[in-house]
Parts: sequence; C-alpha cells; structure tokens
Amino acid sequence: MLPVIMVKGDSVGEVWESSLVELWEKGISVRTEYDRPEDPESKDATMIMVVNNPFSEPRIHLGFPGGMEDLEKYRQEVVEGVHDHWINPEEKKWTYTYHDRLFNYNIPGSAETKKINQVDYIIEKLSAASFSRRAQAITWIPFYDPETYDPPCLQRVWCRIINDGGKLSLVMNVHWRSRDAYRAAFMNIFGLTCLQKHIAESIAKKTEKEIAVGQYTDITDAYHIYGESFADFRERFLNILEKRDFYNPEHTKSRTVRSDSPVAQAGFEYGKQLIETEKKTGRKGATI
Repeated sequence: MLPVIMVKGDSVGEVWESSLVELWEKGISVRTEYDRPEDPESKDATMIMVVNNPFSEPRIHLGFPGGMEDLEKYRQEVVEGVHDHWINPEEKKWTYTYHDRLFNYNIPGSAETKKINQVDYIIEKLSAASFSRRAQAITWIPFYDPETYDPPCLQRVWCRIINDGGKLSLVMNVHWRSRDAYRAAFMNIFGLTCLQKHIAESIAKKTEKEIAVGQYTDITDAYHIYGESFADFRERFLNILEKRDFYNPEHTKSRTVRSDSPVAQAGFEYGKQLIETEKKTGRKGATI
C-alpha cells in the first residue's frame, strides 16, 4: 500500500523537514525509471504538506542541497521567467519552464499562436470574485508531455481568497504528479510561495485591499528520495538534524536561517549576479 502522509507547520523550513523525516521513516521502496542497476530503490509516498504561514521565519532550511544563490535563481525562473528562453526541445534542451506554462500556456506545434497568461486570469478572477472556485492554472499538455523526456512535475495551481480571522488571505494549493523530495522540493516550495506572494500583491493593487499571503498546501502523488541520493541525504540532511538545533539566532548550530539575515541576503545578491552573467553568456542550467 502506498502511504499517504500529511505534515503541517508554520514555516516552509519546518514543514519540508518534517516531510523528509516522515518519508524516510514511512515511505515504501520503489524502483524508478532513472535508476542505475546498482542504485537502491527509492523511498516513496503520497505527501500532503500544509504551511500555515509561508513567509514566517526562519524560512530557509540549510539541509537542502543548494545555496542561497540557487533559491534566488529559481525564484526568478518561476516568477519572472528568466529561463524561458532555454526552452528548445528540438535540440534536446528544456521542454518547459513552470513560468512559461503558467504565464504563456500554448499548444506546441499548433498554428494557433495565442498564449494564455493563466496567472493573470487568476488575478483577474479573484479580483472580481474573491470566493471563486475557478481560479486555477495548469501545466500539462496531454498529447505532448507524455512523450517528452522531461515532462512537468507540477500539474496545477489553485488559489482562493478567504477571510482568515478578519483579514483577507490568498491561499494556494499546488498539485504535483512526482517530485524529488530531497533535491527539488524545498526550492519548488520556495519558488511557488514567491509566486503566491506575487499573486496576492497583484490582487491587492488591483482591488486596493490588503491581501495577505495565506496557507500554502502542497500535494505530491509520488514524493520520493532517489536511491542514488541516500548517501548524501544521510550525510547532509540527517547529520544536521542530529547535530544542530532547528533555529539558533547565532547561526552557528542552526539547521535553518532567516531569509532576511545577512548570510541569506548576500546569497540572494550573488544569485542575481549569476543571472546577469547567464544573460550575457547564455549558460544553461537545470530545471527542477
């Protein structure tokens, strides 16, 4: 039986950490289409993560396999589309970016050149009817994606505005068909909650009402840690859980850090510099 696991918490870092601990302890062993013969079977489960306050601090978990610069680059990729120009499936390059599918959805190979900005639709819909159940965006193209070598993991984004204790809040639900829980999920959540903030701010500007960033719910059908990642997972993630406090303001023995801390801000600035370098050199990265 495939386990269905739910974790809840206030911050992104807290919930992501709990999801990995639960997956490691309760996930089943399943092979993947990417395994080498010598790789252990992956840990897998269906995962539901509920983040009550996506921008509460400490927001960033230091156990994810990347740096602050990677978070900033991914934020720009999802919200601003800085890597949309790397889409080129004919040359075996990227087949999509989430920004392109959400902001410029179109039918590949079609004579129809119209592109649909689904994020603008969400903003317009909720500005007109905050209680609407129709404010969603999709990524999947059923006659195109199944045959590609790298189909999108993110499938759907759904938003709604609720009255949360007397204040208006934009809630976001996202649904994934599959996700690398260790190497990709934290960056995914970081980027999607930044998109959530963008939508909330856009609606607030349009309606002249204060709209807070509310609950973020993340549902993944196949939430997994690849067997090839087990050694790094034990060394990086499980090791810091054992040796560090969840949060220490001095950052010397902490496994999380505030996003407004000097170390995080310096990393974000470095990420912005890397994006500018990429624009000049055209260097290609890797989508998650």
